Amino acid sequence: MRPASLLIAFCLASAAWAQDVERGRLLYETHCGGCHYERVHERLKSEIRDLADLRGAVARWAPQTKHRFTPEEIEDVVQYLNATHYRLGSATAREQRREGR
Repeated sequence: MRPASLLIAFCLASAAWAQDVERGRLLYETHCGGCHYERVHERLKSEIRDLADLRGAVARWAPQTKHRFTPEEIEDVVQYLNATHYRLGSATAREQRREGR
């Protein structure tokens, strides 16, 4: 692959990731923020150890919102929480599919 092609691919992937995080923020603020505020994610004794734990927690609590989250929406919320609070890693299932892993 040419260097220019790599740069374009990287920029497109970065833009898509940023959109996912922004969409996750909007979903979180709209559907999750009514029951608790974001400081709940800053607890010293968190049960969240990796992205799988975070995905599980978001999926487990999603039905409490009365919004029927799609798998993509759950992943967007996970990416938002990870980018803003947990910082556990960066490779999502969606990113891995995009990269052909």
